[in-house]
Amino acid sequence: TIIRMLEDLITDITGEKFDATKIPLDDPDVMALFAGTEVLGIKPEDIGGCPVGCLGIPEFGTDFVIQMVVDTKPKTISDLIRISGLSHGTDVWLNNAQTLIQEGKATIQTAICTRDDIMIYLIAQGMDEGLSFTIMESVRKGKGLKPEWEEEMKAHGVPDWYIWSCKKIKYMFPKAHAAAYVMMAWRIAYCKIFYPLAYYAAFFSIRASAFSYEIMCQGRDKLEYYLADYKKRADTLSKKEQDTLRDMRIVQEMYARGFDFTPIDIYRAKARHFQIIDGKLMPSLSSIDGLGEKAADSIEEAAKDGPFLSKEDFRNRTRVSKTICDLMGELGILKDLPETNQLSLFDF
Repeated sequence: TIIRMLEDLITDITGEKFDATKIPLDDPDVMALFAGTEVLGIKPEDIGGCPVGCLGIPEFGTDFVIQMVVDTKPKTISDLIRISGLSHGTDVWLNNAQTLIQEGKATIQTAICTRDDIMIYLIAQGMDEGLSFTIMESVRKGKGLKPEWEEEMKAHGVPDWYIWSCKKIKYMFPKAHAAAYVMMAWRIAYCKIFYPLAYYAAFFSIRASAFSYEIMCQGRDKLEYYLADYKKRADTLSKKEQDTLRDMRIVQEMYARGFDFTPIDIYRAKARHFQIIDGKLMPSLSSIDGLGEKAADSIEEAAKDGPFLSKEDFRNRTRVSKTICDLMGELGILKDLPETNQLSLFDF
């Protein structure tokens, strides 16, 4: 869904049909995103100390996987596919591949990352193809190794650390699945670098589940205030607050890169999608706290019927509650509308 929205937005920006499948899978700038933040034109301290630029990239945007990226230092898309395998497995990274890499016994290229790695490696060591497949199937289901298989592996030069790793695994991801995920992530990362406003518009429209117009779109200083407050309370945040914190970090990065929001215009704003207008992002109507998607839809539809005469007219035509209407007034979204349609004698 994000890829489709990116294609539409970038086509509008460039005037030429943009096809995400044509994005090169060896672009050095995209790879640089997984090594630092320089390619985004910012420093780690600008985004709360995050050492790499893959915040908001599917598969690679969580603190857990960012730490994996830092530990493994990927150099190619192949390495990223291996990281995706590690992050989706059970007992494959923690107390397993991570330990082996830290101890220097393995690298991201030699550690067991996807289920296919086991069969391919054992065949390369000269073991029987059928037995190699059987061992892979047992390990990837968390059933471990039989003693006779261990003996066969040792006889073919399989190191002890590899056998140890096989015995700890509970579940392994298929490589083709990891490759499909990473190709999508790569294309989104490419857009993040070269078409930043399109990237942020798509992310906030589709992935941001707890975006708040009030907290995030009133300037960088206000955002930083809330960010500091949320981080101070990190251990006690509710699920919704955790999601809000995640979205705030992406907004912080957007501000750091020199981009900004434009205030919501009730006649131009979309109900659910962010738009690029005059080099800035106009948030969706549903980004207003407490305004659900159906209410946002009703505002977008009502705006098509012409200007609102007053806040009273706005409420009547949109069916939005007075509480939300008052909040929109406080946020300056309804600032030009009088309270009612009534004209006072004193206005003359």
